[in-house]
Amino acid sequence: MTSLPFIIQLQGVEKTLGGQHVLRGVDLDIPRGKITTIIGPSGEGKSVMLKHMIGLLRPDQGKVMVDGVNLGQLNERDLNETRKKFAMLFQSAALFDSMNVFENVAFPLKEKQLVSESEIRRLVPEMLERVGLGPMGHKFPAELSGGMKKRVGLARALIMGPEIILFDEPTTGLDPLMAHAIHNLILSMHKTFGFTGIMVSHEIPEIFPISDWVAMLKGGKIIAMNSSSEFQRSTDPRVREFISVNQGMSLAPA
Repeated sequence: MTSLPFIIQLQGVEKTLGGQHVLRGVDLDIPRGKITTIIGPSGEGKSVMLKHMIGLLRPDQGKVMVDGVNLGQLNERDLNETRKKFAMLFQSAALFDSMNVFENVAFPLKEKQLVSESEIRRLVPEMLERVGLGPMGHKFPAELSGGMKKRVGLARALIMGPEIILFDEPTTGLDPLMAHAIHNLILSMHKTFGFTGIMVSHEIPEIFPISDWVAMLKGGKIIAMNSSSEFQRSTDPRVREFISVNQGMSLAPA
């Protein structure tokens, strides 16, 4: 299984939600151990794709394969087992307001009861140090900046040693400097831990230096996918227009 070059494959995936045909035959191969970023206009179903990858949604048509296994053929117990390969960093970081930073990062370890309390007391500070929050374990989410919350969310995503991390607009709500810092942190953590990263983002052109591969979703289908450098040189007018418009937005004065 682990020798497969693509860790996730979407094959002809279709999905209708609320009467809207969102995904219209998505074909997408996610290379193992790389960062793949999915871009495209708002409302096209990029987050819906992520939910299919982790099995939170099942396709109306088509297949979602993880390590060569069709998620649609798994029972709930086996699906939950497959989900252990995943972690997710949400737009809002999705921290528990009633827990401090240490408790938020420790939560997955305690929930799964995989390690002892003494191991938790060792592992959590180490992870907080890695994401630049070494002395912040006692703070509560309300005391943190937006960028700090994203760092806590990333620490919590990493603490279980996942094979795959899904990033759903991880820099939403951040100013350009902080967004740049979070992108660099994701890249640094990827180099350290070697996870497969799948990111949904609108940050053009910032996503190109941190992405190995870039795919574009439009009209319910993947219309382009290539290495980051090749993607930027695409002659497809739909790709050129999207990059041009969104690059202009990201560079526009606030």
